[in-house]
Amino acid sequence: VRSCQARLGFGDHAAHRMALLAMDQLAWAVAGLRPGFSVGAREEELWAALDRADVAVWAPYGLLAGRTDIEQSWRLTSDSLALWLAGRLGADACYLIKSIARQGSSAVAAELSRQGIVDAAFPEMLERTGLPAFLLGRGDREAFAAFLADPAGRCGAAIA
Repeated sequence: VRSCQARLGFGDHAAHRMALLAMDQLAWAVAGLRPGFSVGAREEELWAALDRADVAVWAPYGLLAGRTDIEQSWRLTSDSLALWLAGRLGADACYLIKSIARQGSSAVAAELSRQGIVDAAFPEMLERTGLPAFLLGRGDREAFAAFLADPAGRCGAAIA
């Protein structure tokens, strides 16, 4: 969507909606990878998937398109949207899995944003939701799998 926007010159409003639709397509692709993954566009559908003990995969367009309280620019991407949804669902924490080699057991949201690891709106969204957030990267797969099997503690770098 970003490269199309640069080539064709359409505005951020159209780009935002197109990016949400692309995330919807990815949700369907991920859910199609294995049984027990269910796509949900709205909170009720996500809760229903969880109640069935499925992995809920969010297709965000239906919940986000046209909202005026969600910034419609490239400053806010799937990083902040994941945190926003976690807050709406009353999650205990939000875990971001990125394609980086994570360093250390803590991270500062503003620094992660400056480095381009999370979007520019993430530090504000972190403060707004008040949720604990954790960063995982390459090399954290086994630790995260163990955490999912027994979620007694936390996993990854705590983001402040």
